[in-house]
Amino acid sequence: MRAISGLWRWRRNPLCRATDVAEAWAALVALVLIAVAAPVIGVLVGTAAQDSLQRSVREQRHSRHLVTATVVRELGGAPLETDPDTSTAHEARSRVLAHWTAPDGTRRRGPVLARAKHPRPGERFKVWTDPHGRITTRPLNSPTATTHAVLAGLGATLAAAGLVDGVRRLVLWRMVRRRYARWDQAWDRAGPDWGKAGTGC
Repeated sequence: MRAISGLWRWRRNPLCRATDVAEAWAALVALVLIAVAAPVIGVLVGTAAQDSLQRSVREQRHSRHLVTATVVRELGGAPLETDPDTSTAHEARSRVLAHWTAPDGTRRRGPVLARAKHPRPGERFKVWTDPHGRITTRPLNSPTATTHAVLAGLGATLAAAGLVDGVRRLVLWRMVRRRYARWDQAWDRAGPDWGKAGTGC
């Protein structure tokens, strides 16, 4: 962005080339877009993501139910992976055969994950189900949805800023290539006569 500071200095400089001014303007436009347009894009994306995720939160709260399941027997094997959604990050889970009553009143039975290393028959625990009693994941909560929306907005801001800077670099690269090509052409014209007497060099 040093070209921006030189823009004012170059305004009446007889040594200033058109490409110098073009580079400075490209840098200035990129800076304005990064400072203004990228945050606006981030806010718009974050707002849209927040609306969509909060709608999902409401739908999942309406369609998912916490019911009590009872262990019939442990299905064996080592404790399974931890549950990343729980407050205890290293909470072991075991696969058990359990039965529960669905929100619509039907009786259900099947393999589920219990939050215990070695659950005993008759032990009770909570599971999330859909209205028909099928096991599902816990509903998305509002703070988590807001966090995802904020991250989406920040990601969009960074992506927009990176895109603008990438376009600026591409424009400058093409300007430099064009400048070198002109230098090569000028040297081709002056090169054969370089150092000869009477050529004015």
